[in-house]
Amino acid sequence: MKLNPYLNFNGNAEEAFRFYQTVFGGELFVQKMSAAPGTENLPENEKNMAMHVSLPIGDGQFLMASDCLQSQGHVLHVGNNNYISVSPDSREEAKRIFDGLSAGGTIEMPLDDMFWGDYFGSFKDKYGVCWMINYANK
Repeated sequence: MKLNPYLNFNGNAEEAFRFYQTVFGGELFVQKMSAAPGTENLPENEKNMAMHVSLPIGDGQFLMASDCLQSQGHVLHVGNNNYISVSPDSREEAKRIFDGLSAGGTIEMPLDDMFWGDYFGSFKDKYGVCWMINYANK
């Protein structure tokens, strides 16, 4: 079984994923709404939105997303009800990911050694996505 977080954005999914790509690397896949059959009647501003975006973030794991289409009744509600938890292989990688993704965002818990023994931090990135970075100290 694989778990692949899927995010929704309000027209800036591709922008967010290009930012995430600067941290995780990997080959970004972007499919626009205009590539789908039956989308010729979409408003012009929605035709260039992301129907599906995918970025590899580990061995066989992907971070995925799409944009919400207001013309189709989709409404985005940004909140803290979803976090993406990343478990890096080293403290150095944890710091690199934390510093990269939290740039321009709001840090909830600074990356630090926690009472339960892990190196942990959490934040909301500049796109409103909540992240947890957790390295299990050896």
